[in-house]
Amino acid sequence: MDSFTGKLAVVTGGGSGMGRELVRQLAAQGCSVAACDINPDSVAVTAATAWAAAPPGVQVTSHVCDVSDEAQVLRFGDELLEQHASDHVDLVFSNAGVFGGASFVKDPRQEWERTFAINWWGVYFCARTFLPLLIASGDGVLVNTCSVAGFWATAGPGAPPITAYSTSEFAIKGFSEALVEDLRANAPQVRVVVVMPGLVSTDIGTNSRRALGLPEWEQLSDAELMEMIPDAGRAVLVATGLLADDFSADDLRRAIPRLKDAFQDKGFTAARAATIILDGVLSGAWRILVGDEAKMLDEQVRANPEAPFNYENYPEMYGPLIEQAQAKASGTPEP
Repeated sequence: MDSFTGKLAVVTGGGSGMGRELVRQLAAQGCSVAACDINPDSVAVTAATAWAAAPPGVQVTSHVCDVSDEAQVLRFGDELLEQHASDHVDLVFSNAGVFGGASFVKDPRQEWERTFAINWWGVYFCARTFLPLLIASGDGVLVNTCSVAGFWATAGPGAPPITAYSTSEFAIKGFSEALVEDLRANAPQVRVVVVMPGLVSTDIGTNSRRALGLPEWEQLSDAELMEMIPDAGRAVLVATGLLADDFSADDLRRAIPRLKDAFQDKGFTAARAATIILDGVLSGAWRILVGDEAKMLDEQVRANPEAPFNYENYPEMYGPLIEQAQAKASGTPEP
């Protein structure tokens, strides 16, 4: 695929974060897009703004869809074909996902299974629904997004477990890798790409709680709110001066708006991630690691699969990345 011009792409989770940026950048490059999201307002704004900035001939449509429900995915497919007057799609970005269902041991089963359903079954249902349409294009690309949690099943020392999230990401990665040979043998008109970002600055935390039917931050009790901040996170907040060493739940509540402002659009942005993904798709890559963290963790896990669980190695693993971030923040040249 030499360019996205004149193509038709599907983007799930297109209302925010990386999905929103994928829609915007695809449209700007001459690609028509059908974007879906569980939040009708956010995906409508994404589609409208992307379409307004797109070159002539591009069409961007918004659709409401819970990707964990196959009937809704099938309806989404029918809608987009009608609205775009097409009998095929060229690209499918299965990007929708949530972060939740942390503990298999203590968290509610409903939250665990809802997380898994959105992340894994969403990818599966989209593959089932859109593969025939990708085959019909003659040059289709199925892009499945998981994360570094697909090969690194822990958030580190002091952090809550991420069992539902990690399990779904491992499933997406394994499914995508298994499809490489399956498509070569049975549908050579289509190739699969698996995308594994590290930490990206998005609103996935807030959006996930809404999608999982969990209370907003403001509705949590003091104990629940404090429990949401792991030891490592507390250390960062204190070290950066955002909170005092002995901060209380009330201090944290008052600081949340300030914390959001402090981290909004900082670090590795969704726009940057989307650019790397699209460049990787055009290059023909089937495996795209997004960000230095993803590359570092991939290297560590491949060299020593036990490395992520040896927490004493974390300072050595993350030291260079922290130094780069500090140098960038201070405006000094990186070593």
